[in-house]
Amino acid sequence: MKKYIFLISIVVVLFFNQKINAQQDAQYTQYMFNTMSVNPAYAGSRGQLSIAALYRSQWVGLDGSPTTQTLNLHSPIRNSKLGYGVSIVNDEIGNGTVQETYFDGIISYTLDVSQTAKLSFGLKVGGNLLNLDFAKLNNFDSEPISGDNIENKFSPNFGLGLYYHTDKFYLGLSAPNVIETNHFDNSNSDANSVSFLSRERINFYAIAGYVFEITPDLKFKPAVLTKMVGGAPLQVDASANFMFVNKFTFGAAYRWDAAVSAMAGFQVSDQFMIGLAYDKETTELGSTRFNDGSFEVLLRYELVKSFQKLVSPRFF
Repeated sequence: MKKYIFLISIVVVLFFNQKINAQQDAQYTQYMFNTMSVNPAYAGSRGQLSIAALYRSQWVGLDGSPTTQTLNLHSPIRNSKLGYGVSIVNDEIGNGTVQETYFDGIISYTLDVSQTAKLSFGLKVGGNLLNLDFAKLNNFDSEPISGDNIENKFSPNFGLGLYYHTDKFYLGLSAPNVIETNHFDNSNSDANSVSFLSRERINFYAIAGYVFEITPDLKFKPAVLTKMVGGAPLQVDASANFMFVNKFTFGAAYRWDAAVSAMAGFQVSDQFMIGLAYDKETTELGSTRFNDGSFEVLLRYELVKSFQKLVSPRFF
């Protein structure tokens, strides 16, 4: 019962307060391997067809805790400066109480700014489906909530991005969802209902990283991701990863005032890569006995042999 009470408190505070001004995008620990989810200009930058799937389970041990599933596909278009991509993100909290699914098509255009550097512009167009089931909240008698359920409400959106990179350095700026959508507002319903307003705010991202070659078999890459959204604290993720013999990746990360993370990856073959991450909250939530941290699993497949020019193994 304590777990369920705590879940309801989180859901009410995060999603159904009298007026929610800032609803944030899903967060990732392995953003360096999942860059297209935060920056559409990344599409096609790896030089071959790349497919990545990520699963994140947050606050494991808390009943109804958030989960995120992401599927990305992107590739350059041969003999052109264009790239394309498709992104699907599913975000859920409360065992289906709130579910959002984002579908996006992406196109990028890349300019050669020097012999070793490229600058890409990205545009994504799509939207999200929102589902909200009030009946699952009514199981908690002391906090009755009434309202009309939302089923597959579609809200269109688009996003923009810039991505500059060389073989060792990258810098990106993006706003994946530009339209600030008001998902629902039942303030004009009967007096016994609670008025809710859930608003999507623009999330601005800045990412950067650099690869240092310590020895021919060992590379080191520090990276940072900064997320800014009105009405929410600034989020800064700093990470440090090592790559050994172009196969084994291991490192750590720190999310400012939120969590510490451990990461590991293995390049199974030229085509397959698997990545794992574990987050431990540094907030009061992390010290609770029913929170076992957050986990991520990433799988990436690339058609390496489909292009004559192969992008060398790297972190980005």
